[in-house]
Amino acid sequence: MSTAIVVGGGIGGLAAAVALAGKGWSVQVLERAPEIADVGSGISLWSNALRALDALGVGDTVRAQGLAEVSAGIRDDRGRWLSRTDVATLRARFGAPVVIHRARLLDILRAALPEGVVRTGISVRDVTTGGTVVHSSGTSSADLVVGADGIHSVARRAVCGEVAPRYAGYTAWRAIVDIDEPLTEFGETWGRGARFGMAPLADGRVYCFAVYDAPENATGSLADVRDRFGDWHHPISALLAAADPDTVLHNDIYDLPALPSFTAGRIALLGDAAHAMTPNLGQGGCQALEDAVVLARLADEPDGLARYDRERRPRTRMIGDRSARVGAIAQLSARPLVALRNTALRLTPTSAQLRSMAKVLDWSC
Repeated sequence: MSTAIVVGGGIGGLAAAVALAGKGWSVQVLERAPEIADVGSGISLWSNALRALDALGVGDTVRAQGLAEVSAGIRDDRGRWLSRTDVATLRARFGAPVVIHRARLLDILRAALPEGVVRTGISVRDVTTGGTVVHSSGTSSADLVVGADGIHSVARRAVCGEVAPRYAGYTAWRAIVDIDEPLTEFGETWGRGARFGMAPLADGRVYCFAVYDAPENATGSLADVRDRFGDWHHPISALLAAADPDTVLHNDIYDLPALPSFTAGRIALLGDAAHAMTPNLGQGGCQALEDAVVLARLADEPDGLARYDRERRPRTRMIGDRSARVGAIAQLSARPLVALRNTALRLTPTSAQLRSMAKVLDWSC
């Protein structure tokens, strides 16, 4: 029986473990955190990710978290629509996206694994191309090492040396909140050098995020965020007022430059370890799920890791570049450019929006 060690117990790591176990591999997941959890954050799962989850056998469970009757689009900070998404056509063409709490998705993936596969509280210190993993509990070896340990990946060093993440120029605050009124819209509001996004969850809560231009590692507080977005349209102030300072997440936004390879020897990188991208297309986790399914499909085949690299690297680079461009447009701050952007959004037909999404969403296993 082939053996695999997965470094990292996030979405990509757990998905890779599920996919490999489903192909008959003996799998061990090493996660440095004492428990697998991700409070305060949601994730958008588009049709490409849902097809990957179908391949893992959990697609229907995830879809049960979706909401059937919602609207979507982009507005300006006064609440005027810049772009409306034809949700019915989107659903018919690609399938409806699902917004789910990250912790719930992690629970679903973990439940699909045999007992004892996931080992928490294990810090990986080094990985070799020969398949050896040095960690806080000793040394382990496997036929395949999956580097799913995020943007600051230890496994990546063995594949392509030190690679410094790039700061995108903006920072993000994310929260899961309860509000009195039901929310049936998901989408974003674009201002000048700032954005706000919201999405209803199946349990009645709302996932929301605030993004704004800032120096790298700048200090800030939730009170500052409330002041910054205080005069934006309803229900933004209500959502920020409901956010709990103890559970809100604050992270500067980074991506990775293009790597020369996702594989070396017995190591394969996936998710943020391979192609960390800005969140502007909602595709970071989706691409990690795709990675996991493709890797499990190819890993047993001759030259399988090289084929994985050839299949995944161009696609993830295309999506990462597109996401960075969307972020640059969304974060425009000069008034003339913002006015031009908003006019262009108003004039762009829905059919053009759907065509632009096809190259990302029309993926199959």
